[in-house]
Amino acid sequence: MGVGINVEKLNAWYGKGQALYDINLKVAANHATALIGPSGCGKSTFIRCINRMHETIPEARVEGRVRIGEIDAYNGTSPTQLRRRVGMVFQKSNPFPAMSIADNVTVGLRLNGMRNRKVLTEHTQRALEMAALWDEVKDRLKAPATSLSGGQQQRLCIARALAVEPEVLLMDEPASALDPLATSRIEDLILDLKNSYTIVIVTHNMQQAARVSESTAFFYLGELIEYAPTPKLFNHPVYKRTEDYVTGRFG
Repeated sequence: MGVGINVEKLNAWYGKGQALYDINLKVAANHATALIGPSGCGKSTFIRCINRMHETIPEARVEGRVRIGEIDAYNGTSPTQLRRRVGMVFQKSNPFPAMSIADNVTVGLRLNGMRNRKVLTEHTQRALEMAALWDEVKDRLKAPATSLSGGQQQRLCIARALAVEPEVLLMDEPASALDPLATSRIEDLILDLKNSYTIVIVTHNMQQAARVSESTAFFYLGELIEYAPTPKLFNHPVYKRTEDYVTGRFG
């Protein structure tokens, strides 16, 4: 089951440039929360800070507190431990091209020391079923991951993230490179997965945010401007900047 996320006074920098300013945000467990806002406003940086992916960028640093359920992401928890609990799916599907479909799913488990072939097989099927991909690939699990279509590759990346049984799934514009049919499959998947996981999704598509999320956060120039239940934020925003953005006046 998913767990809540509690972010307090989060500030982030890349070198001398500050990307996030005093972000306070509570994400409910087993909900989908959408992050919207113009390009470069800090949405992707924010989710990268949740599972410490920003640390892969030189001179990046963070101040503040991030709690995932009962654990402190930055105090007493290693990035490896954290990423077992917090999976991530990126904008561009990134299956490992030299690996088969099945090996792509289980790579995280094998890196964590899992060697039992029966257990790996069970995890492969379960993760692919949860990613709504099993029926399409069950007869070609040894085929290269690159033999799949773009939408299938993105669902494979979701299966890879789910295989290690995380509690939180972060999604950075997971459907932006996909056609409308594949996008619809990803959205249906999010609606199913949020029963078992806490999902945070970055999206430029406001219709998508309205379709899949219970809550939406509007970011602008590194600040969290407004955070509310999705219908309220879109229909009755408190701040004019939010209203201007969701009505298409800028962004």
